[in-house]
Amino acid sequence: MPEMIPPEPEIPSEPEIHLGLAVEQFNSQQFYACHDTLEAMWMEAVEPEKTFYQGILQIAVALYHLSNHNLRGAVILLGEGSNRLRRYEPDYAEIDVSALAACSRALLAVLQHTEPEQVEAIATQVLRTASGDRLTSDLLPVITRFSEG
Repeated sequence: MPEMIPPEPEIPSEPEIHLGLAVEQFNSQQFYACHDTLEAMWMEAVEPEKTFYQGILQIAVALYHLSNHNLRGAVILLGEGSNRLRRYEPDYAEIDVSALAACSRALLAVLQHTEPEQVEAIATQVLRTASGDRLTSDLLPVITRFSEG
């Protein structure tokens, strides 16, 4: 009887590796780095992934704008990003898109009723403080991945 050769382990494709990195960067509030990672993926992608990556990228850039107290940029990109993700709900690529989009829309609603002089306070409530400690906020979008199994 011939010797059985075990199957090759499944090696994730490059987009899966990069998406995992982008998720880590997003969730650790490295929004500019996340933008760079997703932009590289977006430029190489075809539909339906292209629009999916763009939606997450836009939310990351919106949060980057918020961290710099750019209210207008944050509002515009939160709206565009969450709208792009609608067609991928409830989940896509093992990501809970509904949760990400809902949280992004909630933050957008708050920002749409924020005066420019309040942006710094809102950013501090939602994002990390200057010391790097993360404040808990129901408005901070995070990317939740579903595990296989």
